[in-house]
Amino acid sequence: MKVISLNPQSRGYDINIERGAIDRAGEIFNLDRKVMIVTDDGVPRGYAERVKSQCKDATIFTVPMGEESKSLGMVERICRAMLEFEMTRSDCVVAVGGGVVGDLAGFVASAYMRGVDFYNIPTTLLSQVDSSIGGKTAVNLGGVKNIVGAFYQPSGVIIDPSLLSTLPERQLKNGLAEAIKMSLTSDEALFEIIENEGIKEHLDEIIYRSLLIKKAVVESDERESGVRKILNFGHTLGHAIEAAEELGGLYHGECVAIGMTVVCANEVKARLIEILKKVGLPYGYAGDIDAAIGFLASDKKRAGDKIDVVYVDEIGNYRIEKTSIEDFAQIIRKEIEK
Repeated sequence: MKVISLNPQSRGYDINIERGAIDRAGEIFNLDRKVMIVTDDGVPRGYAERVKSQCKDATIFTVPMGEESKSLGMVERICRAMLEFEMTRSDCVVAVGGGVVGDLAGFVASAYMRGVDFYNIPTTLLSQVDSSIGGKTAVNLGGVKNIVGAFYQPSGVIIDPSLLSTLPERQLKNGLAEAIKMSLTSDEALFEIIENEGIKEHLDEIIYRSLLIKKAVVESDERESGVRKILNFGHTLGHAIEAAEELGGLYHGECVAIGMTVVCANEVKARLIEILKKVGLPYGYAGDIDAAIGFLASDKKRAGDKIDVVYVDEIGNYRIEKTSIEDFAQIIRKEIEK
């Protein structure tokens, strides 16, 4: 087992990486108490049951698959279930699922009795390489993604690549977008692995290297006041497209893939598009770009009429620039029309 210790300012925890590690959850996590396991109906039921079998006293709460479950209404439903299960501050929540489940369960854990332990077992590539660590938890509101949430670090994370064997091909591609994102800003060697090598043969290495990047960023900037903004590379337009697509037309990673193409230098963009073609991710947008641009004003990185936008001029390096919404809209239109 590989263990990455993440030590942000608030509290540290281990990221345990091993095929089959889900069946050691009882050894790795403290499950000798009441446990609320949160999953969704798109995750094989057996995954949550395997965790439950290792708990002293557990119940499984299953939400519908999709972004619609990331709502304040669902937060209330889970908190009521925890109350009925008579959970106390000494008990814990375990997420078994993708980014939606992790964001939702983490936010519930941060709020119930002002905070209970939270463990994450991500079951999608996107959540394994990115959203399962770092402490961002949130739900959507008013069509705006992740607008209500909290920074709340998990107490432990299990990354089990064998869980990806049941993942649909489109979801694998969805997760690769986040790995590509991190390679562009921070790791040229990772970019070249994805560019030149077989993805499935090198999947464990891609996950591991992506996690090392996220670890370094979170440790230096836990609450996104500076360098952590690089994790939003491609997300400014990506989140706007997600909102325009009504939280479901395109997957998150697909939107990020499109979003990255407008903030790269021409040479980088050319190589990026070839990778996106290779892995089967979109690199153009045929939807209503004006509708997407209209959501830029809801970006959490906005200050006044400006947004912090991450640009990549050469692979492995980045720059962050405050850009007016109007100027960024012009950049988007110009690049999308190419």
